[in-house]
Amino acid sequence: MANLDVSAAPEGGSALTRSLDGAVPLAARLLIAPLFLLSGISKLGSAEATIAWIDAAGLPFATLAYIGAVAVEIVGSLALIAGYQTRLVAAVMALFTVAAALAFHNQLGDQNQFIHFFKNISIAGGLLQIVAYGAGRFSVDARIGTRLQ
Repeated sequence: MANLDVSAAPEGGSALTRSLDGAVPLAARLLIAPLFLLSGISKLGSAEATIAWIDAAGLPFATLAYIGAVAVEIVGSLALIAGYQTRLVAAVMALFTVAAALAFHNQLGDQNQFIHFFKNISIAGGLLQIVAYGAGRFSVDARIGTRLQ
């Protein structure tokens, strides 16, 4: 069993806290990022249909919105996986996710849309946890000493 004596751990935390300090933020990033990566990649394979869907939702500049969505999903997920500019990236992705919920899942009388809306809100909550707690020890941010890791 691990030594959980607070005095035995560096920086005043317990040994358990220190061991989780790197693993939990890494796991959080690795668990949430694939959702965005796969979504972004699928948008690349169906550009015309995705642009038409964005246009049908009534959003302006559908092509530009498509490019922005693909960039946020692919670049953002890769940055999260690496732990690069993690807090900023997670904040942008949280805003993007809430905006997507409001634009595409706003028919809350439809049970399917209701579930998708709150799924997006929950994902945004997970991203905000990453904003709050940062990338952790196992990240590019920690390696290069990013101030807001």
